[in-house]
Amino acid sequence: MFGLAVIDIAVIIGYFVVVIAIGVWSSRRIKDQADYFLAGRKFGKFIQTFAAFGQGTSADNAVGVTTTTFSNGIAGVWSSLLYLFATPMYWMVIPWMRRLRLISLGDFFEERYGSKRMAGLYAIIGVIGMMTIISVGFAAMTKTVVALTPKTVEQHSVAEKAEYTQAMRLDALEAKEVHTLTAAESGELEQLRLENPRKMFFHLNPDILIWIVCVVVMLYAIAGGLEAAFLTDTLQGIFIIILTLMLFPFAWTQITATYGGEGLMGALNVMHTRLPQSYFEIFGSPVTQDFTWYYIAALTMMITINVMIQPNMLTANGSAKGEYECRFGFVVGSYMKRVCTVLWGCFALLAVVLYHGKVNNPDLIWGYATLDLLGPLNIGLVGLMIACLMAALMSTADCMMITASSLLTHNIYRPLAKGKSEHHYVTVGRVAGGLVVIGGALIATQFDTILQQLKFWWELNVMVAAAFWVGMKWRRATRPAAWASIVITMVIFFLLPMMLPKFAPSQRTDESLLKMTESREIVREYAVTQMDVEERVGVIEKWNVSRIGEKPEALKVGDTYTRTYTQASRSIFWTQGIKVNGDGGKQGSGLLSLELVLLDRMGIDLSKNPYALNETIRILIRTSVPFLILVVVSLFTRRDDKALLDRFFVKMKTPVESEPDEDERQLKLSYADPRRFDDQNMFGPGADLEFNKWNKTDTIGFILSCLAAAAVVLLLVGLVSLGG
Repeated sequence: MFGLAVIDIAVIIGYFVVVIAIGVWSSRRIKDQADYFLAGRKFGKFIQTFAAFGQGTSADNAVGVTTTTFSNGIAGVWSSLLYLFATPMYWMVIPWMRRLRLISLGDFFEERYGSKRMAGLYAIIGVIGMMTIISVGFAAMTKTVVALTPKTVEQHSVAEKAEYTQAMRLDALEAKEVHTLTAAESGELEQLRLENPRKMFFHLNPDILIWIVCVVVMLYAIAGGLEAAFLTDTLQGIFIIILTLMLFPFAWTQITATYGGEGLMGALNVMHTRLPQSYFEIFGSPVTQDFTWYYIAALTMMITINVMIQPNMLTANGSAKGEYECRFGFVVGSYMKRVCTVLWGCFALLAVVLYHGKVNNPDLIWGYATLDLLGPLNIGLVGLMIACLMAALMSTADCMMITASSLLTHNIYRPLAKGKSEHHYVTVGRVAGGLVVIGGALIATQFDTILQQLKFWWELNVMVAAAFWVGMKWRRATRPAAWASIVITMVIFFLLPMMLPKFAPSQRTDESLLKMTESREIVREYAVTQMDVEERVGVIEKWNVSRIGEKPEALKVGDTYTRTYTQASRSIFWTQGIKVNGDGGKQGSGLLSLELVLLDRMGIDLSKNPYALNETIRILIRTSVPFLILVVVSLFTRRDDKALLDRFFVKMKTPVESEPDEDERQLKLSYADPRRFDDQNMFGPGADLEFNKWNKTDTIGFILSCLAAAAVVLLLVGLVSLGG
């Protein structure tokens, strides 16, 4: 069926049966909201580690890293490794999530600022974010799984044949040197790039696959709540590691069988001999527009600020029995993902050696490699790979679903329907969770690429990040200032960019808003490798047909040559770029970046900037403005109620006890004496800034976490250099 063997289908069905059974078993243990949304706060380090690893690792990670690395070289790992430099901060701030002792992160805004409406608004923003990250997993999983059911050229429909012809024409034009194109060919190339025709088509309908996975996730996670989600995450975490390691031995065996050598080192030697040197540039690869060092630095800053305000952070850590368990589990689980990311990138380099020139759509490389390397064995490994991809998706989707349903139930429904039974609220949470998964599936159809979805997710939390960080550490932050920061940021950076093009559609075709960055040429000198020789042979063969321009010189392995990379023009103001409308003209797509429009109107020529620099400017503006608004407005508004602040901050200084009764007793002591832990404030008693002094666990853990981040970078450098 769909090109899969019976044993592969049996493996997939068997996996689904196991996770659904876990959901049914967990459902019998649920008594109240804390049981459903936070699994009774009873998990230790082992479950917390795999929960952090599972909920942070979806199908988009392995597939996405492979895609970007296959296209851009090892620099493509930064599409997933951006969180690396923020990870040491987790050791210090993750315990906050457990000390909050709340059901949802929306409750923070009610408890800190005394505003249920602010909590409700955060819940809406958080649910949109959760559905977006679920949609990222859906998009990545479907692209790879459908790639396992390819159609042959003879099986194409009439429309598919026409699109395939256009795709082949695009490949032919892009293979030519820019200076050899005629004016007509240049225009045709630009038009085809906007249309982006496909050249691969499949038997399996991705929409059907999405809804199958939706049903499975809803069956076990809706039934069993967070306990079912985290128990299956532990199982699925093991599957993800299997997914990471499975293809390596098959890949290097095929490389050595094809090109000579023996074992892993032989395959790595072939990789360095054949691949262009640009593929081994970790920073500043000339073919990578999106991940320059300064863009990575800006994204790291934004992610460090925004990651803590993600709603799933409380869900993932509030379920731990104590704060050490949550901080240990989350940091170790996060570093497990970072190591896997490096391995995904290294596999992609091996895949370039095997499939360069055979697979033109890099999004499909993981699926193609699975069929080519594992399919001939016919022992169910293709089915296991599909199960791994679905497991990676579901391990993220279940946590996001429970998180979003807790926000909808606890911060929106509960204030409107007070006094209901715990059973009633759990039932509402289950219904809300189902709607969230369905919403994620629908959002998956609204973006062209996974990177567009990720950028939207990375930036969404700028609306509420300032209210969280400043409110957590500065007593002077006021409710009016928090409202001002959230609302103004929402209007300027999200609502207006979304609504203005709807109410004034002419903006999408306005010439002043269709400006693009200038095409840039980057010249690098490299030693010639075998792939360089083969690519030049292809260019010479095409020149022999066209006879346009000077004949390219043949290359020889070991010589040096100069290569010119052309970075294509990119839209400055539209988040999804510029596309062709129904009339054949150009129009902007996605949201309008008003901050860049403002800079353009001020006379700053953004077209001369690299695309990554414009994106960096946009990120810095979006990250800093909410903090500036909150601080300034706080200084000009009245302080919040002192009793409210004392109760919040003394709770945040009270360590979590593993035994619930003892934890409750300690909290009562703190509430009775709000000055109980004033000696812990590094700025002294009565200070507005609330920064606790570090203890031995804080210091040693942070140092070790920094060393772990450095070790991941060294692992990346070492694996890329090995065999070279």
